[in-house]
Amino acid sequence: MRMRPFTHLKPRTLQEAISLLEQYNGKAKIIAGGTELVNLMKEKLISPEYLIDITYVPGLDKIGCDATGGLKIGALCPLSDIESSSLLKDKYDALARAVQTIGSVQVRNLGTIGGNLCHASPSADSAPILIGLEARAWIFGSAGEREVELKNFFTGPGQTVLKPEEILVRLEVPTPPPRFAAIYLKQSPRRAMDLAVVGVAVVLSFAPDHSLADVRIVLGAVAPTPIRAVQAEALLRGKKPASGLISEAARVAAEEARPISDVRSSKEYRKDMVDVLTARALQQTLAQA
Repeated sequence: MRMRPFTHLKPRTLQEAISLLEQYNGKAKIIAGGTELVNLMKEKLISPEYLIDITYVPGLDKIGCDATGGLKIGALCPLSDIESSSLLKDKYDALARAVQTIGSVQVRNLGTIGGNLCHASPSADSAPILIGLEARAWIFGSAGEREVELKNFFTGPGQTVLKPEEILVRLEVPTPPPRFAAIYLKQSPRRAMDLAVVGVAVVLSFAPDHSLADVRIVLGAVAPTPIRAVQAEALLRGKKPASGLISEAARVAAEEARPISDVRSSKEYRKDMVDVLTARALQQTLAQA
């Protein structure tokens, strides 16, 4: 299927990219890897007159990590770089494993972490684990730079807090506390190259008395945006985990989900899988910690 004609623009700085967004207000789209955008253009769901290619802007594809500042990932970092980076192998291994579930090798080589988030699919595999790890999004626009907690970044399917003249430039993930564990599990029809029917991320840490100092449960593909199962978290926080408590928390998480029925699954099946995957994720993180 042929795409409608467009003009390809290649800014060399963020300021130039923002200026082009303002100049072609409503007629331009940002492109980097293009794995999502090009498909939408082929299907004529969107038809921008201008594509602003930010891959020519230096410094947006880097990964850095230190004990005080935590993990920093440029929005243009290819998914495959996150998957294979040695900087993630210790404290952020759950993020690397979550990214590994996205698409095919070819898609991960081309697709970027920023694109996976800015497309704002409710089933995006990188979002739940990043929200669980308390990631923050750094956004650049005509008014300068601003910071947004990633849990507040998504506003609906295909929608984010980004203003028309703004660009996501990097993610920052704080250093996890001692005695912590994290995991992302997904249910999909195929083991690879398929969207999540349900995704569940669990991030927890222990207090010295072996109770749960903190726990975050993030659900994907069961609401218009990724959501925290706050009632299930409250049920667990401050308590020593036991099998009955885990089962109850998983059940409560399923009740918090707001899924729909579509061509990939019924809402009833999604709720059942939230229960199953939450219990499984809690059991596995407890074993890790």
